Amino acid sequence: MTTIMVVDDHPMWRDGVGRDLTEHGFEVVATADSVAAAANRAAATKPDVVLMDMHLPDGNGAQATVAVLEHSPSTRILVLSASSEREDVLEAVKAGASGYLVKSASQAELVEAVTATAEGQAIFTPGLAGLVLGEYRRMATVPTGEGPDLPKLTDRETEVLRFVAKGLSAKQIGTRLGVSHRTVENHVQSSLRKLQLSNRVELARYAMEHGLD
Repeated sequence: MTTIMVVDDHPMWRDGVGRDLTEHGFEVVATADSVAAAANRAAATKPDVVLMDMHLPDGNGAQATVAVLEHSPSTRILVLSASSEREDVLEAVKAGASGYLVKSASQAELVEAVTATAEGQAIFTPGLAGLVLGEYRRMATVPTGEGPDLPKLTDRETEVLRFVAKGLSAKQIGTRLGVSHRTVENHVQSSLRKLQLSNRVELARYAMEHGLD
C-alpha cells in the first residue's frame, strides 16, 4: 500500500484530502502544517509520496521539499497548491518535486496523480509541464546528442527518452511505439538507473541538454 503524508496549513483541506486518499486505498501515515513538521514527520515515517502545499507558515513548499528529501531521499513530492504561478512551479521542481497539481483538480485527477507519482512519473496540471520543459530547454547548454553517457542507452531507451522530453505520459509513449505503458516505464526506470537520475523531470532535462528533444 502506498504511504502518504499531506502537508498543508489548512486543517479542513488537509483532513479532507487525507480522507479522500484513504477511501481510495492509500495509507496516510502523517500530516504536517509547516516546514519543520514536514521534515520531522518525513524522517519518522518515510512516506512514499508527500502532497505538498506551496505556502506554509514558516516557509514555502520548495523549502519543505528540500527538508523532506534530506530526511527521506526516496520519497516523491507532488505539490498540490492553489498557485499556478511560474515562479512557484519552477522553484518547487528545482527543489526536487516530481510534479505539480493545482487544487482545482478533481478527486479523480488527484488519485490518478498520486498513483502515477508513486510509480515514478512526473505529473503536472495541463499547461505547467510545458512551462517546466521550456525552462529546462532555456537552461540547456549542450546542443548535440554526443554526450559521453548516451552510449549507455539502448536505441529504444533513447527513443523513449525523446518522448519523455516532450512531456508525454507513459501511456501516450506506449501508443506511439505500439507497446504497453508498463514496457515504457521499464525503459524509463532502466534509463534512470543508467544515468543515475532520480525522476522523469531530471530525465527530461538530461534529454534536452543532450539535444534529444
